[in-house]
Amino acid sequence: MFNYSNRSDEELFLLLRSSTALGSQASSSAEREAAFRELYARHGKRVHAYCVRAVSSSAQEAEDIFQETFVRFFNAAQTERTMTNVPAFLLRIARNLCLNHKRDSRPTYVLNDDDLHHKAQEYGTTELLHLITTALELLEDDQREAFVLRKYDGCSFQEIAEITNTTENNARSRVHRAQAKIRSILAPYLADIDQHL
Repeated sequence: MFNYSNRSDEELFLLLRSSTALGSQASSSAEREAAFRELYARHGKRVHAYCVRAVSSSAQEAEDIFQETFVRFFNAAQTERTMTNVPAFLLRIARNLCLNHKRDSRPTYVLNDDDLHHKAQEYGTTELLHLITTALELLEDDQREAFVLRKYDGCSFQEIAEITNTTENNARSRVHRAQAKIRSILAPYLADIDQHL
């Protein structure tokens, strides 16, 4: 029996190809289904989390974008494309779908970070979470996106560059600018909290 969990993302991506797409090099229906299930299991949670953060205004819309991401991913495998980074490719598809959605409504990023919740509970309020969410909304779109990809999706600067179609140095710069702006926005509030502890 073929062990799909031992295969690389790139090998599994090749197995997604159908007979109508590539003739004799294609995989059987059972192989395609098993390869898809394995890739979904590996990367589904990360892509879903990205969609939820990027489209926090509606859980249903985030879910629809998440599902559409994997449909488009599967369809992309039907072409003779070279795949070098499946997670980044999935996040790029999700990002593009989220940007398309953004044309109709401006999303609000909601942070679900355990450390932030812990700190907010420590102060006995959720005010800090609201401040951080507000600070994120004040960032330029490219800075906010790079910051969220780095801090909440765990992407490397190289992955951020690939997802957002920019250079690695530019991705790094966007994250650092976002951090500096968030610190600047939150500084007076955090100083006030420290005084009352």
